[in-house]
Amino acid sequence: MGTTGTIFGFNIDTSHFNGNEAPQVSVEILHGSSSEQPRADDPRWSQALARVDLGPDSQHLFKTSESSPVNYVKLNIYPDGGIARFRVYGLVSPVFPPDESAMFDLAHVFAGGHVEIVSDQHYGVGSNLIFPGRGKNMGDGWETKRSRDKDHNDWAIIKLGTAGALEQVEIDTNHFKGNFPNSCEMHAVYLDTGSQIHKIKNEDWTLILPRSKLGPHRQQSFQLENVEAKTYTHVKLTIYPDGGVQRVRVIGRKSDAMKGIGSASHFTLPSRGQATLSAQPTVLPALPLTAGAFAPYGQVLQAYGDRTTAPKEIRITPANGGSASKFHKLALLESSYPPGSGATTGISVYRCNPSTDIAEDGTLELTVLERHRLTNQAFIPMGQEELGGSCRKYVIVVAENGEDDKPDMRTLRAFIAHSSQGVVYGKAIWRECV
Repeated sequence: MGTTGTIFGFNIDTSHFNGNEAPQVSVEILHGSSSEQPRADDPRWSQALARVDLGPDSQHLFKTSESSPVNYVKLNIYPDGGIARFRVYGLVSPVFPPDESAMFDLAHVFAGGHVEIVSDQHYGVGSNLIFPGRGKNMGDGWETKRSRDKDHNDWAIIKLGTAGALEQVEIDTNHFKGNFPNSCEMHAVYLDTGSQIHKIKNEDWTLILPRSKLGPHRQQSFQLENVEAKTYTHVKLTIYPDGGVQRVRVIGRKSDAMKGIGSASHFTLPSRGQATLSAQPTVLPALPLTAGAFAPYGQVLQAYGDRTTAPKEIRITPANGGSASKFHKLALLESSYPPGSGATTGISVYRCNPSTDIAEDGTLELTVLERHRLTNQAFIPMGQEELGGSCRKYVIVVAENGEDDKPDMRTLRAFIAHSSQGVVYGKAIWRECV
């Protein structure tokens, strides 16, 4: 089987075999090494379904007592004949990291995740969302039918493999280039054992990912909100208006491993548009930079080798006699200097040295954020060769301005950009780049 699990039923289907079906079958199970396939005469096989009769061109459903964990199943037919499909029903035996405090995908099928309810699965089934890998084609993901209704959305509810403290989510639209959702949001809820998900009211769900833009054919990571010091058992992904998602990864820790991890950062505000972190740090995850995740803070300056992966709102035309592609107006210049200030908008070049303060565990301590209140600001990497070719990635930390004219800590985010990406910070966005 794909992974170890307990079994409690079978569907033995003889569709299209009418007169040449297998007259009788039995089923045996075994738990063995995944690296060494057992022999047909292995003495460890035990009976899960005693010899039963089958009929032609029919599905035959058999419910059994739940087995112990197994990873091999053997179907025996007597004396010969045809079987169209063999379905084995049960529950995955969850596999968790040996380090209790480790981050992992709580929704993954191998961690015991389960897609419980979906609004629609016209082209691809919802259970594909939590499978391993990135999918081999569109049919290997979850895709809903098209809708022309105003404000339409589709959704999928995923039961996590264990109650956990959530931190980030990855929405992968791999292979969906023209039929990906325009945007998505995610809610979460904690349910006690025995509670039924279909009885949960809308107001019981907590918004953990505000509505965010999605792009085609790419992995898109988002830091979650309203998750600090909270535990959840289910998440609900809502897509607008419809379309296809290949995989959903819900990253977090088991709930009993969260004691003493993380505390909110606080800011003091000195002069010159800077904000200094206090001595109570928090560990902020750095997620891959994408246009959708960065949208609240500004724009991403990036060319796309595969045009179909560019955001749909970007206009792309040939240039230089067809030897280049032009990505039009990825960002506009903005300024709001008061009349008579004598200030102007211009382009400056910074020569930056790579940070040497990265700790052994991969963390980097930041103590200051700054902002430009009256203009947006672009950062575009250049001169990689002169710096020895080692600066292939850089980290961006951003926060929106709060009502008290200080950084809004709820919006603090970190992104990892590669050397072919630049960014334009919006006016008054607090930021640091290392």
